[in-house]
Amino acid sequence: MQFSTDERFAKQLDAEDPLRGLRERFYLPLGKDGRPLIYFAGNSLGLMPKLAREFVDQELDDWAKLGVDAHLGAKTPWYTYHEPLREPMARIVGAKPVEIICMNSLTANLHLMMATFYRPTKSRFKILMEDPAFPSDTYAIKTQIRHHGLDPKDALVLASPRKGEFIVRTEDILELIEKNRDSLAIVWIAGVNFFTGQLFDMPEITKAAQKHDILVGFDLAHGVGNVPLSMHDWNVDFAVWCSYKYLNAGPGAIAGAYLHERHATNTKLPRFAGWFGNDPNTRFQMQLEPEFIPVTSADAWQVSNPPIFSMAPLRASLAIFGEAGGMNPLREKSVKLTGYLEFLLNQISASAARTSKRFTVITSSNPSARGCQLSILANENPKELFKELQAAGVKCDFREPNVIRVAPTPLYNTFHEVWRFAEILGSHK
Repeated sequence: MQFSTDERFAKQLDAEDPLRGLRERFYLPLGKDGRPLIYFAGNSLGLMPKLAREFVDQELDDWAKLGVDAHLGAKTPWYTYHEPLREPMARIVGAKPVEIICMNSLTANLHLMMATFYRPTKSRFKILMEDPAFPSDTYAIKTQIRHHGLDPKDALVLASPRKGEFIVRTEDILELIEKNRDSLAIVWIAGVNFFTGQLFDMPEITKAAQKHDILVGFDLAHGVGNVPLSMHDWNVDFAVWCSYKYLNAGPGAIAGAYLHERHATNTKLPRFAGWFGNDPNTRFQMQLEPEFIPVTSADAWQVSNPPIFSMAPLRASLAIFGEAGGMNPLREKSVKLTGYLEFLLNQISASAARTSKRFTVITSSNPSARGCQLSILANENPKELFKELQAAGVKCDFREPNVIRVAPTPLYNTFHEVWRFAEILGSHK
């Protein structure tokens, strides 16, 4: 598409946008001037679906009216509250319903997956990660390594960008896999990197690792609800994600986990057990020494009963994804939104020599290698620039030492907001 810097062009794109009505499904935070903020922080916390209040109120009403009987008698029974989430969540991550469970938090789910899949031996004990990975992932993985009596200095392999670069090249990841093929137990990488916005080549990485019997898992925190995923078809072993970013389920919302069908239905796999992972037919047999009988699905990793008030907003958000027609239409708009933002940023850089080095976009310029986030490296007075954006009604975020992350989200952001953001950034002195 041929973009234009004219404001009328941005407004025309919005008028032609078939998904423009979805913006009305969300509450838009207001700035001091009473206008909606340019909210480009969906990569940190998505906006609140208006339906969320209705869904949560329903559960509060059922609790008030039914008490314990709401477990079976609520409008959406609490006992099986996680079940209606399976199919819509499976569609978003490209999985079979049997492979999906919504539970816990991302890091808790990562630990549960590692309890099953990280079984280090003398020969295979290493874990490959990207650098930089999200800190919580690094904490969790290093803890898992130490839990098995190993040293992260020996067991952790990092795929880092080349000198002077920010993106980790796929060929470098594949080379590390090949180099460590006899000692790697797991490849654990983000689907989309939190810092640079890089979309990793998940199918290629999976294929390269599994060729050597190396298990592959992905942190989909910045990928789920952002880019189309095909976990099952890519043959990925396992994945975890949160739902408070692009899935708009609220702060600390319920997270999710995926296990490929071959693992999800394998009742012999080791795992940390809890009563809601047990076969429902024997779950309430409270004998003195009950035996854990795992469900033959991803449900077997669900250690506790569903947290109703945490799940309700996710149901509201998934309904909007359904209204959008799934990830493909959203991805189509997202590529156009982010491409338009990149175009305008390039125009700012090219407009005058004095501005050409003020900032650099460190996210890939290839649409197939990124989601909706562009990470902008500010070369001059980064914190002052960030404060100016905030003062002008832009909500994005800052990552030390000098990166501003901007994420125009197709569910609720507009092309005109992208144009306004570029105008504000371009006016910075």
